[in-house]
Formats: sequence, structure tokens, C-alpha cells
Amino acid sequence: MYDLLAGLSVIEASSFVASPTAGLYCAQMGAEVVRVDQIGGGPDFRRWPVTEANDSLYWENLNRAKKSVALDLGRPEGRELLQALVRATGQFITNFPVGGFLSHDVLAGGRTDLITVRVMGWADGSPALDYTVNNSVGYPMLTGAGAEPVNHVLPAWDLLTGAYAAFALLAAMQRRAATGEGGEVRLPLSDVAIGTVANLGGVAEMLYTGANRPRLGNAVYGLFGRDFVTADGQRTMIVVVTPRQWANLVAALDLGDAIAAIEMERDVSFATDDGLRFIHRDALYPLFEHAIGTRDHTDLAAVFDAGGIVHSPYRTMHDAVRDPALVADNPIFGHAANPSGFAYPAAGAFATLPQAERQPPAPAPRNGAHSEEILSTRLSLSSGEIARLIDAGIVGIANTGD
Repeated sequence: MYDLLAGLSVIEASSFVASPTAGLYCAQMGAEVVRVDQIGGGPDFRRWPVTEANDSLYWENLNRAKKSVALDLGRPEGRELLQALVRATGQFITNFPVGGFLSHDVLAGGRTDLITVRVMGWADGSPALDYTVNNSVGYPMLTGAGAEPVNHVLPAWDLLTGAYAAFALLAAMQRRAATGEGGEVRLPLSDVAIGTVANLGGVAEMLYTGANRPRLGNAVYGLFGRDFVTADGQRTMIVVVTPRQWANLVAALDLGDAIAAIEMERDVSFATDDGLRFIHRDALYPLFEHAIGTRDHTDLAAVFDAGGIVHSPYRTMHDAVRDPALVADNPIFGHAANPSGFAYPAAGAFATLPQAERQPPAPAPRNGAHSEEILSTRLSLSSGEIARLIDAGIVGIANTGD
């Protein structure tokens, strides 16, 4: 946690991954992010992984450092309260549909400089998830080694969209500061996905070659990079990205003469050309498989580290979270009083500011924990009026419906 965005307040009405991620990143940098949910929690409130008590560890971590207002959004008065909070605050992140009571035009009717950042599925407003967008842009057909498509389990497009949404909010605020203009930013997952494909050269590549890439399994396209198995059975990934790394890898495995023979036979030089190492992988891979397969992982890791060679053993996530370098000794982690009651290291801001003191991660709120505070300070509602709304079931407070 840092205070770079101290003084910024954002209303968030969202669910699942992308939109809550945008709010999370703002909160981790010091913004006051007020998440507004249905009383008892939205559709992602119990999303797996969950504890035995059915508390969502997913929800608990995507909503750290936020405040919570609970409203009955199925009733007109609850929807009007959310609209009033958005207008009173001026910054809004959501993945609610383009139309309806949270449309930008409706909200901006009460505040012309309002900024709305809206995460969407497809640009036409139709729904989509990370897992359906991913297969629509072709990545599962490049993943794996067999004929069947392979979905990756990381919701990459959700996470990229969330990060881009946080960036887009700050960009829109910069324009408003200069011009006084508000506006809506729409961010479809599909556009983030296909735009990223284009940024990585994929659109141009497909049109230029007129063909799909070969399926490479764990090999890295266009580089010398692949998984190899050591003598003691450790599978490790090795990737070469500089001439120095290539030279040091060849030396570490004592393959200089064998590599030179291939270069002479094929009239090429691998010293500085990533593409040639990839093209001639049919000759190079067997040499490296044999050399690596005769040595233990501990021995090779020490040699690779000394030579600046990029490598990493494959391991489970269960192993990774017990790696002190990644978690226990990593300053991005800290502890908070989690609503689930389960104590574990929690991630704060990913960025580190050497000149600023890092604050520990904050817990996620309980559903409705800040309803009274926010309605009082933002909408100037009296305690009597808030009590009436609570009694009428329009406003929820902590533990109500949890």
C-alpha cells in the first residue's frame, strides 16, 4: 500500500475479475475505492476458492483495501442511491451493461464531468468471459503439443483489462483536469485480447505468412527456449535471449565443438541470431537434451546462475507459495485481519517505491461495512434517514446477509 492516489475516490460496481482488479490497483496505490454490492454480496461473493465456512478467498483478495456499501439494487430506491453516490464522487468503475440505470448518459445527466470506465465482454455489448475471448483470438490452438486446443488457467485478458482500466481512469482524469470534460471509457475484453495479439505482431504475422504457427509445446517461438529434464528427473525451463547467455550456456554444457560442427554443416552461425537457433532446433535440441540429461539440477543451476542464464525448474503452486524469495521474504506481502478469519500472506502493491515507506496490505471489507459512513459523508444523509433505509432493507450493514 502506498498513498500516491490519496485524495482520489472511486465508486466501483462490479463483479468477477477485470473490473474488481481495476479498483484493487487504485486502492493499493492509496485511492478510496467504494465497492457497491447487492445486500448479501454480488454474484462473485462466494466464488472459489472458498474456506470450509464458504468464505471466498478469491473475493477477499480482489477487494482488499476497499470500502463496502450494500444496497438492494433490485429496488428503485437502492438504484437511486448508487446513482447518487456515483454523481457525488465523479469517478466510476463498473462492468454493468452499457444500458440501464448505470448507463453513462443517465449518470452524467446529473454530473457532466463524470468519468465512467466500463469493462465489457464484446464491443457490441454482448457478454463474454476471459475463457471465451481467449479461444476466439486463437491462443488455445497455439498452446500445447497435440491436436486439441489447450485453455490456459490464468485469466490473462481479465487481468490485462483490469490494469488497463485503472490506467484509463487516470488518463481520463488527466484530460478532465485540463479540459473539464468527463466521459465514458469502454473496455471490451475482446478488444484488449485482439489488440494485444496485434501489439505482439500476431495480426501482421498471420496476414504476412497466411498460415498458423506450428504448435510447439513448451518451446518458445523464435528463440532458443524449451524444457529439459536433468539426470535427477527435474524438469527445467531454459531460455536464451542474449548472445552472452548463448555463449555461456554452450560453455556450461561443453557443447562448443558440437555446435560448431552443426554451424559448419548448415552454413550458419548461432552466436547472435535468435531466429537461426529456433529454425535449427531439430539439430540443437538433441545435443542439449543429452548434455542436460547427464547432470543433476543442483549442479546445473549453480553453473547457469553464474553465467546469467535464464532458467527455472517446474514446480507446483503449492511449492511456489512456500518459496521464501517469492512470498515469505518478499516485501509485497504482509498480513491483514481477513474477513474469513484465515491468516495468510496477502499481496499489496506490486510496485515498490524505494523512496517511500510501504504500508501493509489492508483487509477486504465485510459486505456493507461502510454503508453508514459513505451515505452520511457522500450524500449527507442523516442518521435517522440511514436508519430508515436499513430498516426498510434498502441499505445493508456489516454481517447483514453474510
